[in-house]
Amino acid sequence: MSTAAGGPGTAAAGGAAAGAAARDGASGGHGTGDAAHGDRGSGGGGPGGRTSAWPPLNELALARGEVDRSGHLRTDEAWLAAAWANPDTRVIVVEGGRAMIGLTDGKTWLWTCPPAEAPDGVRFLLGVDEDGVAYFGVAGMLPAPPEPEVRAVSLRVAGPLLSDRDAGLLTHAVALGNWHETFTHCPRCGARTEPFASGHARRCPVDGSEHFPRVDPAMIVLVTDSADRCLLARNSAWPVNRVSILAGFVEAGESAEQTVAREVHEETGIVVGDVCYLGSQPWPMPQSLMLGFRALVTGAAEITVDDEEIVEANWYSREDLRIAVAEGRLLLPPPVSIAHRIIESWYGAELPGTW
Repeated sequence: MSTAAGGPGTAAAGGAAAGAAARDGASGGHGTGDAAHGDRGSGGGGPGGRTSAWPPLNELALARGEVDRSGHLRTDEAWLAAAWANPDTRVIVVEGGRAMIGLTDGKTWLWTCPPAEAPDGVRFLLGVDEDGVAYFGVAGMLPAPPEPEVRAVSLRVAGPLLSDRDAGLLTHAVALGNWHETFTHCPRCGARTEPFASGHARRCPVDGSEHFPRVDPAMIVLVTDSADRCLLARNSAWPVNRVSILAGFVEAGESAEQTVAREVHEETGIVVGDVCYLGSQPWPMPQSLMLGFRALVTGAAEITVDDEEIVEANWYSREDLRIAVAEGRLLLPPPVSIAHRIIESWYGAELPGTW
């Protein structure tokens, strides 16, 4: 795989598996000063010390949520029917990874409708909030803008702008909507499958096999050398100056930590160790789960790119990064991406630049 603004592969503003839909990761908080990049525990501060004190990622844009998923209700047909008949129930319509988003007085919000106004399509329960309001998603045709300030927007754009509740609901709805749009037939016999468990699974009516939403785990890693410089690279499909950290899909029979070591070495010739997990974020575009890491160079820091997926890679100090961004020589991943937040946690402050 290759560098990504948050997900593995190729894409100008994010990441994507080569030849597949764009995939990148999303946002989170950043550390400051030594807490972000200096002292790493009693094993000795500095780049050669232990990584146990590298701060975990938090406030990731697409890893938020406030609504209980209420899994125990997904097979309660009587409750589901009553909830769908309740005009207080809210429905989120998704199509092609987009939903209707409103912008009023500088605030971004997720447009919903009552069940009676929802279009035809696969229906799925998203959960019930603390006030007892049920939320459903429908994978169907988006309506015409119901209000002047409402329009269709992708999760990639809307995610970091929404509240915790709305971001969680939209991420959940897009993930299920994408799956239902692509997984329609049984891989065993070819028969058309049918949704059950309130849209969280599909069943083959011919052989009875049950199928669940596919999630592709992928690692994304910031590598640092003995001088605490970070490794940034450009994918061959990206525009000049667009860079990110390295990413790749976990292969069969492989741990995420093994993926880190393999991908970094395959793409840059760098050998790493001291791999430290930071946090994760769903990236349902269409079906990735990004696992964020940091790792240290254990041998020589000489870079040899593969010239296929990666066409250039370089080491950057914090000052190098600041100057390169200010001069327009580097374009960093956007804040929606987990890559942005991992780089930011190393940088120790809000990242400079535009996205």
